[in-house]
Formats: sequence, C-alpha cells, structure tokens
Amino acid sequence: MYAADRLTKAWALATLTPGVRQDLIGQILQLHLIFNPGAAFSFGTSATWVFTIIQASVAVIILVVAPRLASRAWAVGAGLALGGALGNLTDRLTREPGFGVGHVVDFLELPHWPIFNIADSAIVSAAVLVAGATLKGVGAFAPPAVPLEGDRAARPAPSSPPDAGETHG
Repeated sequence: MYAADRLTKAWALATLTPGVRQDLIGQILQLHLIFNPGAAFSFGTSATWVFTIIQASVAVIILVVAPRLASRAWAVGAGLALGGALGNLTDRLTREPGFGVGHVVDFLELPHWPIFNIADSAIVSAAVLVAGATLKGVGAFAPPAVPLEGDRAARPAPSSPPDAGETHG
C-alpha cells in the first residue's frame, strides 16, 4: 500500500496542475491536486506537527502489535493502516514547508467529499475492515492456548516421593 501511495503521488505531482480539476470518471471521480497541511475536511491546518506525531505513533504501535494478531481481517487492516500512515507521514517529513510539517499530496476528489489520496483510502479501508470484523465478533488477538510461563496454573503439581513401604512391581 505504501508503494502504491508513493507511486500515485509521484504520478500526480508530475502530471497534474495544482488546483485544476480533471475528470477521471466523469464528475464522479476527478483529479484535483492540492497540498493539505491538515486532516480531512481541512481540520487542524495549523497543527500539522500533531498529525506527524499521531502518524508516527500509529506506525510504531502497529509494528509492535502486528506479530500478535491472530485474525486475517485484523492483520490486513493493520497492514492497510500502516501503509496509509507511513504514506502520509512520508509527506509530512519530506515535503514543504519543512520536516514534520510538510503538506500531504492529495489528488482524488469525489462529489461532496474532501480531496484524498491512496494512503487515506487505505486508512479508511482498514477502519471499515476492522469495524466489520469487530461486529462479527472476530477479535484481534487469540486467547493464549496454554497458560503463560510463570502462571500458577502452568506449574505442574509437586510430585510426592513414593512411600518407603510401597513396593513397585
């Protein structure tokens, strides 16, 4: 997902003119290159650094918990969210006006919807996938199959030595 985001943003930067709409699928989906300092619906345009911290934190958390995910839906959701977070984080770290406050490249526009990119689509898809899994009762983590080491239930009962008077035969 990260590669798709980076490649499509590079294509948009090389091909599109900022602020000029082009029909892709009629007026249902248009190309419209902008540089977004905030989040969806232009929320938080003066707090770009906050989104940088959030995206970096999300990426680290996903990398830490991903090995423990027991559900395919949650694993795919985590991968989509990670790719999306890293895609937009890369813009925040490498684009103007500077490190940590860079503007995100957005270029896809639906009617009555904010302009977005592939990373945004991945994040929304992850949220929908994880919400659906949760509604179906699919948990992210499997319960431990055996008690953890150090748990009292995991310790074998102490064995008593055979009585001295018993004979074994």
